[in-house]
Amino acid sequence: MINRTIFAGCGVSAAALLAAAAAAQSVPDPDATAQGDVALTIYNGGMALVQDVRQLNISAGTSRVEFPDVSASIQAQTLSFAAANTTIIEQNFDYDLLTPEKLMEKAVGQTVTLLRTNPATGAETRERAKVLSVAGGVVIQIGDRIEVLRDDGLPVRVIFDRVPVNLRARPTLSVNLDSTRAGTRPVSLRYLTGGLGWSADYVALYDEKNDTIDMQGWVTLTNNTGTTFHQADTVLVAGNPSSGGRGFGSRGLTRAGTQAAARERLGDFYLYPISGRTTVANAQTKQVSFLDVQSVPARKVYAISVGWQQNDDQPRNVQSSIAFSTARDQGLGDALPAGTVRFYQRDSEGTPQFIGENSIGHTPMGSDLSLVTGDAFDITVKSEIEKRETITGAEWEKSARYRVIQDGKVVSDVQVERPKTFYRTTMRYTLTNAKAEPVTVDITQVGLDRGWWANDFRITSEDVKGEQRNIDQRRYSVSVPAEGERVIRVTYETRY
Repeated sequence: MINRTIFAGCGVSAAALLAAAAAAQSVPDPDATAQGDVALTIYNGGMALVQDVRQLNISAGTSRVEFPDVSASIQAQTLSFAAANTTIIEQNFDYDLLTPEKLMEKAVGQTVTLLRTNPATGAETRERAKVLSVAGGVVIQIGDRIEVLRDDGLPVRVIFDRVPVNLRARPTLSVNLDSTRAGTRPVSLRYLTGGLGWSADYVALYDEKNDTIDMQGWVTLTNNTGTTFHQADTVLVAGNPSSGGRGFGSRGLTRAGTQAAARERLGDFYLYPISGRTTVANAQTKQVSFLDVQSVPARKVYAISVGWQQNDDQPRNVQSSIAFSTARDQGLGDALPAGTVRFYQRDSEGTPQFIGENSIGHTPMGSDLSLVTGDAFDITVKSEIEKRETITGAEWEKSARYRVIQDGKVVSDVQVERPKTFYRTTMRYTLTNAKAEPVTVDITQVGLDRGWWANDFRITSEDVKGEQRNIDQRRYSVSVPAEGERVIRVTYETRY
């Protein structure tokens, strides 16, 4: 008996033909699977470890066993096979899946049946046709004439005599085995696959009046492996196992934490198990809650960076950030996997409104974070060079603030090796605040370090005492009155 497969449509339209093609190898139960006891370990970056234990009846001697419903994105070279009294001789992964396009490709050089329906009368006619090509369209030969099957919506079906043996309805792994005994036993498959990954998403509700945030953490699972994993025991790994790629950065991290989170570890990675077994369907995004804390202390930070000798034509809006800690005594008390933090704030009617988002890297517990949410509408800074002049070497020496003395004697002397030019630069920073309440703005002057040839600079005058963050940056915390303006000046003496 001939097993016939029918295409409805015009040969090249997958949407029109898919239903009939699927009928060639239909599965009565959409949840039916050949998988056994499945465990998933999912890493960031779209990689996962699949462990599948199936009960199989294996013949004695040499035999071939097929494992349908493996990942279509399996990394076949990572496969590990284990069964009692059995060794593996050869493995093959059949990933050429049954689709309308694949059926037509495999039919090149073969004969199919075209079933045409007259739209006016409903009469059907059948013709045998040889498939010549599918490059850019389906070219067929019917008798002495050559035709192209057009995707014009006319009622044409393509009937295939059989399904090609090397097309599979589901991704299938086949292995040749050598067993010393016959019988049913557990068979364990373990392999790595792409297309299965996760990320963390955080929802933070900021209460500006009380300076707190309520934070929820969600795991977002994505499955693009081409396979559904049924009732899987799933654990997520937060970290970056080396696989030749690059890891996440640590955005917004102002101080790394030193506290150990109360979570299970796997080597240097944290584990986030999903409670209960879950089905991770193909082409599905699934979210699971893993963090829910309230009233974590937080504060709003206004900040801006100014480059060396930056002379603004017009005021710039400062950045608005929300700063908080993941420390135990601050109420959050957990390590945070890399992901996106989205901030909300209630309006006058109590409705949460979105105010901005930012990404974080893998963040140890006890860390300090300051995440930019956007630009502040009402607060600006204008940086200007108010004065810049050259000074003599004698004037430069007058601003020196140190001598190296040991036991009452000078043990270090500076020898001038060549004439140098020195500069005195006065920067003026104009801050404005159109809010009804005073604010504090952090201005960070960057670009102070010029490397080995000119890394000596001095602050000879500053209206607000600055904090030297490192050799290149100095920060000023400036209070600005409500609906007001403030101007501060800083004088630098430099070799550049």
